[in-house]
Amino acid sequence: MTGDLISFLILYVSLYGAFGALSPFFPAFLNSRQLRSDEIGFVLGTASAVRLFAGPAAGAAADQMQRARTVFAVCCIGAALFALSNIGLTTFWPLFAACILWSACIAPAAPLTDALALAAAKPRHGNKGFEYGWVRGAGSAAFVLGTLGAGQLVVPLGVSVTLALQACLLVFAATWIIRVPNYLATPRGSRNRAEQVMLVELLRSRAFRQVVLVAALVLGSHALHDSFAIIYWNSAGISPAAVSILWSEQVVAEVVVFLLIGPAVLGWIGPAWALTISAVIGAIRWALTATSTDPYVLACIEPLHGATFALLHLASMRVIATVTPPRLAATAQSIYGTLGIGAAVTVLTFASGVLYQHLGGRGFWVMAALCMAAIPIAMRLHVRE
Repeated sequence: MTGDLISFLILYVSLYGAFGALSPFFPAFLNSRQLRSDEIGFVLGTASAVRLFAGPAAGAAADQMQRARTVFAVCCIGAALFALSNIGLTTFWPLFAACILWSACIAPAAPLTDALALAAAKPRHGNKGFEYGWVRGAGSAAFVLGTLGAGQLVVPLGVSVTLALQACLLVFAATWIIRVPNYLATPRGSRNRAEQVMLVELLRSRAFRQVVLVAALVLGSHALHDSFAIIYWNSAGISPAAVSILWSEQVVAEVVVFLLIGPAVLGWIGPAWALTISAVIGAIRWALTATSTDPYVLACIEPLHGATFALLHLASMRVIATVTPPRLAATAQSIYGTLGIGAAVTVLTFASGVLYQHLGGRGFWVMAALCMAAIPIAMRLHVRE
């Protein structure tokens, strides 16, 4: 099982390194092509909407064909090609088309990776398995390194280099996937009717619906922070250097929870309590953010991201792995990650612009209310492990 763990560590590092290499810089790339702010917003918003459909479609295809690794490889190669195609484009509609195709291809990558990793992490045939948090934490660390590495290359080579860097890492991930074990595969036979029954059972699962709703509320509440926190802090006189430190605290806390304390906490209190605690801490985090821009207070608030994101994600993965039939693992991950979280984040990102325009920092009270709404849902969650 050590070999399986190493294979997944390398896969997560390459994939999330690719995400980190481009995600923070893509709006700047579009701006370098002289797109207006409203055009950039339209491109990014539409790309987010496309992911809502592309992720579940690819997950369903992977389950139906029992070829999760093949679907992953095709998606990564497609995303790499469309990322590179952006470099030679300079006008709105060609850039829009390339971005939409890139988004459709890259959307299934993380859910498929999670489905494969969760299946491999389970103990089997005398092997102890491994903690999912280890590989996901390595991915978070790789995201930071990808961002830092790309940032060092932007000044001498230009922002287009971030597209090339992501493409290279995606191609590596696509070729490495063959080394990753696929424990999702099941014997072929008459599957269609059985799969339809299992899909209905999945959607009827109260625990599955609850965890998707809790994650949508709590993770969706991050939309205002991710979109406007830096603007909010800068308007309060916080220096860019201090903002960088505050932002990095989130990722450090995320890695610590994924790699070190998260699995132990989850094993101690169980997924239902972990989800509840994440929602409570989310409400506290956004309430404090709404009431203070003191850098020292913010320095104490930002590490709470370890609970509001990482612990919640670990608990959600535990619930999904428990209640999902193995042959629907990729579909379940896509529904959770794309239709659940993705839809919530997309809607709340659009709403954040209106909230911040009219309420400023007080808009974080709305995010706190979303977390409060998730608390009773999480408390009623019952999962038999």
